[in-house]
Amino acid sequence: MSELLAHTGTIAAIATAVVPQQGSVGIVRVSGDLSMAIAQTIFYAPGRQLWESHRIIYGYIRHPQTKQVIDESLLLIMQAPRSFTREDVVEFHCHGGIIAVQAVLQLCLENGARLAQPGEFTLRAFLNGRLDLTQAESIADLVGAKSPQAAQSALAGITGKLARPIRKLRNQCLDILAEIEARIDFEEDLPPVNELGIITEIHNISLEIQQLLATKERGELLRTGLKVAIVGRPNVGKSSLLNAWSQSDRAIVTDLPGTTRDVIESQLVVGGIPIQVLDTAGIRETVDQVEKIGVERSRHAANSADLVLFTIDATVGFSDTDQEIYQQVKHRPVILVVNKIDLLNSSEQEKITGQIREFSSLISSYIFTAAAKNVGIEQLENAILNLVQKDKIEAANVDIAINQRQAAALTQAKISLKQVEMTIREKLPLDFWTIDLRSAIHVLGEITGEEITESVLDRIFSKFCIGK
Repeated sequence: MSELLAHTGTIAAIATAVVPQQGSVGIVRVSGDLSMAIAQTIFYAPGRQLWESHRIIYGYIRHPQTKQVIDESLLLIMQAPRSFTREDVVEFHCHGGIIAVQAVLQLCLENGARLAQPGEFTLRAFLNGRLDLTQAESIADLVGAKSPQAAQSALAGITGKLARPIRKLRNQCLDILAEIEARIDFEEDLPPVNELGIITEIHNISLEIQQLLATKERGELLRTGLKVAIVGRPNVGKSSLLNAWSQSDRAIVTDLPGTTRDVIESQLVVGGIPIQVLDTAGIRETVDQVEKIGVERSRHAANSADLVLFTIDATVGFSDTDQEIYQQVKHRPVILVVNKIDLLNSSEQEKITGQIREFSSLISSYIFTAAAKNVGIEQLENAILNLVQKDKIEAANVDIAINQRQAAALTQAKISLKQVEMTIREKLPLDFWTIDLRSAIHVLGEITGEEITESVLDRIFSKFCIGK
């Protein structure tokens, strides 16, 4: 049996991020039958404080044999079933930092607990009926959220907004199955089955499944974000663009070509989408060994990016070197950034605009910027969002968004329901109708955890952090 499913015994783990000499509070969480006994063994509460559920007690954590004080602490008691895991849970709220928290955890392990596996607290909450599988996955999404919109989407999942439509669709399939099986068992006592009515019901269920599937790309975008590479030849203003966009001085800016020798990274949020921006070294032939390594890394960054901001110098125009660089990145979605537009007079701007329009049919879009003066950043962000929306990925007003596992199950359910429709239209016996209908019911149940396998649980909860 998987270690994750062997959820007997009492578990303990550090439930907060521990940063040496920086954390203000560290929490050690314990769940299981021995939780209260462990707390009473290692926690000393002065005075006449009551050891009651959902009460915070002040005291000291000390070694039960030597009586050496480990830390001053607060003890939070949550007895079953009114806890996250629906088991007895205690939490030691210690001073932050790695030494005290590790010492408290070690005391818990020495007195009957074992170290929790990744995600085991949430796994126990699922197995004990505290939450369903979509809610458990949403907890992981909330912990890893990279933007407020991603957090809101995860919270919607935690409150059951994804589970409810899935259960509704599964119950509708169960009702259809019950009607078909009733005709199989009591064919002589019931009127003939309404084939057209069942086909209509199945078709409507399939349409609702498709609506849920349409949120997959949006969900992936919110969870992982976009990797955007700023690419171009040296001295076109790539670093100035990064600094203006991130409102910081992440990159060194000089008039000397080849200043940027490595890929510089910045994290931004645009329209609710997390964006990892990579400022790359100017792409050119060079004999400088260090710069040559930087150029090679630039090419790699461009090839792995979701979007390339191909930057050129407006004062030079679209040069032969730019054309060579474009040939290296054209297989990726590209936005052409024409920088230093502020250095041109009106007639020169018209000339470069005409040149770019001739080229624009080859790229997603183009914008004009003056990065050194923070001009054009809003237009750049709008161009990115417009490109996202063209791919029918909505970034705003997020409610629910399915993940890859859920999408695979919904896709299988849709295929099974389509097969049911074909079976009915081909006038096959009622027994054949139930085969694919049961398959759809099963995979819909896998999404919420009503029907689940050990391997799926292993795969889901092994991605959680220890202590969650």
